Amino acid sequence: MLLRNATDTDLAAIQAIYAHWVNHGTGSFELTPPTVDDMATRRADVLSKGLPYLVAEDAGQVCGYAYANWFRPRPAYRFSVENSVYVHPDARRGGVARLLMVELLARCEQAGARQMIAVIGDSANTGSIGLHAAMGFHHVGTMQSTGWKFDRWLDTVFMQRQLGLGDTTAATHG
Repeated sequence: MLLRNATDTDLAAIQAIYAHWVNHGTGSFELTPPTVDDMATRRADVLSKGLPYLVAEDAGQVCGYAYANWFRPRPAYRFSVENSVYVHPDARRGGVARLLMVELLARCEQAGARQMIAVIGDSANTGSIGLHAAMGFHHVGTMQSTGWKFDRWLDTVFMQRQLGLGDTTAATHG
């Protein structure tokens, strides 16, 4: 398994993975899959902030991707990032998401982030909740019935993990 920075040539595979979960899963509250061009714009936004956008590659094929972006756009949030991890449906439960998360956590800490927030669609999304718990995230809240998808209400689960020094010292850059 190779973990590396995502490139322009990965965007079609990234879009296909995400489109599957938009169309068949509740982890994303999007209803229509974004285009490859939309994904390129989103990736460029992440990279413009000095944050990581990674892919996992197995036998030359992208089997998952992960990135972090500011938790919210206002400048005071610049030390708090929100993570996203998506794995090809054929690669589920194979450890790809865990490998991506380990690298994402390290890269976000190197970029100066102090907190990582997971905003998980659907409180029944036990795979994502379990992955985040195993990676040291703790549950900070559930907002009930915040999304309507597949003809039902879905909750939003918030989990959080400190990075590096977290809130034990003042922020000195950024």
